[in-house]
Amino acid sequence: MKKLSLLLLTLLTFPALYAGSHETPNAQQARRMFNETYQMIYGEQGSQLHYKVNIIGLYKTEGTIWTKGKKSKFVDEKYIAWNDDVTYYRLERKKNRVVIYDAHSDERDKYATKFKFDPNNYTYSIKDSKEGYYITLKAKKGVSGIKEARCLLDKKTHYPTSIRIKVGIFHTTIKISDVKVGGIKDNLFVFPRSNYKNCEYIDNRG
Repeated sequence: MKKLSLLLLTLLTFPALYAGSHETPNAQQARRMFNETYQMIYGEQGSQLHYKVNIIGLYKTEGTIWTKGKKSKFVDEKYIAWNDDVTYYRLERKKNRVVIYDAHSDERDKYATKFKFDPNNYTYSIKDSKEGYYITLKAKKGVSGIKEARCLLDKKTHYPTSIRIKVGIFHTTIKISDVKVGGIKDNLFVFPRSNYKNCEYIDNRG
């Protein structure tokens, strides 16, 4: 479940989308709206959100994520991680252990990096509904990893309220709430080493 937990956190940080060519007007609108939402959540103004996952009762987790450009922090019942765009620190709470990586190293989560998201590997569509705007991304033939993602955006704010994903044969929905955009300070992403003097440290930086 450790791998799944970290993968779900990775999926919450999709890279930015860019308008593609040879798309239908519906697909272009879907890409444009998704990109606008991405810029609100992951732009330099910073944001925070709460997420909750329940995979058919077998696995449950929830936590809070903060992002600001390439900086990030997340907190759940098992982990706390800080990424200040230079160094990545992950506290394994039960083991009282801190694992350190270079911020941009794929080594920090070899499993999640297998599912890196390439926007050109998907087709896009958008559907209006009373719940909000549904943006669906479907993998093109031969694409491995994430087969489908369905994102629900609030009609007024365009904030995400849920992301339903399919990886292999499994589906799960990530519920998103308490979205706040702006007002995120840089010191939030700095690892407070003095608070964790008694932890075991494993430094995997090159």
